[in-house]
Amino acid sequence: MTDHTALRIAGDRLWSTLTETAQFGAIPGTPRGMCRLTLSEADVAVRRWLIDAATAIGMTVTIDKLGTIHARRPGSEPGLAPIAIGSHLDTQPTGGRFDGILGVLAGLEVVRTLHDAGITTRHPIEVINWTNEEGARFAPAMVASGVFAGEFTLDYALAQTDRDGITLAAALDQAGFAGAAEPGAHALAAHFELHIEQGPVLEAEGIEIGVVNGVQGIRWYDVVVKGQTCHAGTTPMALRRDALQAAARLAVAVDHIGRSDPGRSLSTIGLFQAYPGSRNTAPGEVRLTVDLRHPEVAGLDLMEVTLRDRMAEVERETGCTIALNPVWYSPPVRFDPGVIDAIAGATQRLGYTHRTMPSGAGHDSVYTARVAPTGMIFIPCENGISHNIAENVTPAQATQGANVLLQAVLDYDRRTA
Repeated sequence: MTDHTALRIAGDRLWSTLTETAQFGAIPGTPRGMCRLTLSEADVAVRRWLIDAATAIGMTVTIDKLGTIHARRPGSEPGLAPIAIGSHLDTQPTGGRFDGILGVLAGLEVVRTLHDAGITTRHPIEVINWTNEEGARFAPAMVASGVFAGEFTLDYALAQTDRDGITLAAALDQAGFAGAAEPGAHALAAHFELHIEQGPVLEAEGIEIGVVNGVQGIRWYDVVVKGQTCHAGTTPMALRRDALQAAARLAVAVDHIGRSDPGRSLSTIGLFQAYPGSRNTAPGEVRLTVDLRHPEVAGLDLMEVTLRDRMAEVERETGCTIALNPVWYSPPVRFDPGVIDAIAGATQRLGYTHRTMPSGAGHDSVYTARVAPTGMIFIPCENGISHNIAENVTPAQATQGANVLLQAVLDYDRRTA
């Protein structure tokens, strides 16, 4: 079998592709800001760009019923399932140009490199753009890969609505991306995902590549605190049931829960809205979200128990009622040893410094890991910033990550049936 360990991607071309596609959804007046919500005009434009780029090098494009794009290059052994390189092209409302995007465009660059070199892998290579990974327009996040893996039903996903009441099904129809293929109808030999770290560890330690061994568990909740709306000037403090004061006490408790297991537990309140929203009225209702994360199920369980206990205490202290509604749960994930080994081996052969690490954020690989051997590659990002218009990587970092991706896929293809 031919040795392709000397093969490298064209770093300049990858960077040019990242720059070119950043026009779709660029936020004016920012150096790198992106707003490319799922199935928005900008998302549709970049999807069509990807399809054109893939078909230009002979890839066959299939779109499933959730709009996920599967661009496949045939292998020399047609009976083998494809090795997938997947991530997403949608962004946060004020996101950057690398989160998810790098993973898809690096996958395209891998295939372009193989095409230019005249190399045919044993397995087909499939570049995937998963729909609605971010969950910024339609909750929950990673919904398309979740349906692919059997976590959600197709009907459930299509019925999800955005803040304007538009269903995912309607948005797909309007965008022209309601495909015919059934999500999850074909097997994957493996799933590789290149991503920015979205944290500060690699940069702080001066390490070039993160070999990701798994993803911590995530639980999302909607919380509604109800008290009694009253006049700010006529209701004595002792007689109030102020929903905002109750919610504030709960917010402090959530912060303490996130600090309870240093280096492992995390907690966030991302939305906090008081009603009726008048400066001279004590709020009668507050709605907020809670995000809990931990690498172990037992840790998540303890965090939730602590949260519920503190809720009961706040209810007794304030006379308000608090409802906790679980919205989404992504259990902790351990990636496949064979894929991890291929990534680590490629990193070592390329001479890049590396460390094994978990992912603190959720990714489509969380769900693909349920149905296929899966692994991830991290590169550093400037100051660990992501989901932010300041998100940034260097051309050298993007090139290094893509080279690891290329060599890991080639290695996995050589030694896997």
